[in-house]
Amino acid sequence: MHTTHAPRRRVSLVFFDAGGGHRAAATALAQVLAVQQPGWQVELVQLMEVLDPQGSFQRLTGHRPEDYYNQRLARGWTLGLAQELKLLQAMIRLAHPGLVRTLQQHWLRTEPDLVVSLVPNFNRALGESLASSLPGVPFVTVMTDLADHPPAFWIEPDLPQQQLICGTQRAWQQARDAGCDAARLHRVSGMILRPDFYDAPPLDRAAARRALGLPAEQPVGLVMFGGQGSKVMLTLARQLHDLPLILLCGRNEALASQLRALPATAPRVVLGFTPEVQRWMRLADWFIGKPGPGSLSEAVHLGLPVVTVRNAFTMPQERYNTEWVREAGLGTVAPSFRAIRPAVQELLGDLPAYRLTVAAQHNRAVFEVPALLARLLADAEAPFSATELAP
Repeated sequence: MHTTHAPRRRVSLVFFDAGGGHRAAATALAQVLAVQQPGWQVELVQLMEVLDPQGSFQRLTGHRPEDYYNQRLARGWTLGLAQELKLLQAMIRLAHPGLVRTLQQHWLRTEPDLVVSLVPNFNRALGESLASSLPGVPFVTVMTDLADHPPAFWIEPDLPQQQLICGTQRAWQQARDAGCDAARLHRVSGMILRPDFYDAPPLDRAAARRALGLPAEQPVGLVMFGGQGSKVMLTLARQLHDLPLILLCGRNEALASQLRALPATAPRVVLGFTPEVQRWMRLADWFIGKPGPGSLSEAVHLGLPVVTVRNAFTMPQERYNTEWVREAGLGTVAPSFRAIRPAVQELLGDLPAYRLTVAAQHNRAVFEVPALLARLLADAEAPFSATELAP
């Protein structure tokens, strides 16, 4: 008797390193797929390495293309990014034929059974190249933003092969309003978070806080600005010198040293890079940071009401995030980090009510997306299975 094993499915998760959220979402998704779909062979595909395998841009400039964007985020130089995004999109349109040819060669070489994009701006090239080189292979875009920034950012209405996974009702409605067939749209309960945000070990908060010199009962704030930190944290630390704070600086050790040197009248803990962001969030009671979809979603998932800002420096794709915070009652929004104290006082003045509202949010997207991908792959393969079974 011979046992027939199902063929191993090859799945490509496409990301890039402009900001940390795309790689983080791809990695988190790969971790859960390894558990939910052990028969799948999951490959993380760094898009820029496919499009520029020789590193020509880096050799010419000394930097990867994403480095300029990430350095600007770290320095807070975000004014004008809306105009630069339009310029970038125009350059992508001009380069489209060459991008498609390069991607076609990649798909023919790697032969995936399913391609999942976790990046904006390049979905037309990804979808068209896949359809022309491997017809019938599903192409899925998982939005890692709470909303789209049309046109041609996440949603491609006239790209019929694009299946779109949306983490908010706003994103789903944007796709419908743009003309996407509802059959192409799939709703999940939020942004993709790392699995360790769900299966964290028990924690004695009071004892852990006392060990760090933080008060066990008084509300403690957590300040975080991504993996590279931000100099605006110095401004916040000065304004909030009388509030207990945990400040996560990422890989910016110079910033961490500056923060440790600042005088303060309340206890504070300053950390450099840590892989245990979820643990530090669980030690806090409220969160302050930029309106990035990842950090806001992480804080809300762990029960922390948020304080963030919206102004001319807010990146265009993150402006809706502040509306989400306000409309859902998840925290407060200030006009500037330089005038953050009123927003913090408003939050702390009604912290128990905000915590109740935040606790009502239930994000299971990282576990919902793999089930959706399995269904889309099965649907794509069903016609072939029916043909093979026909007499």
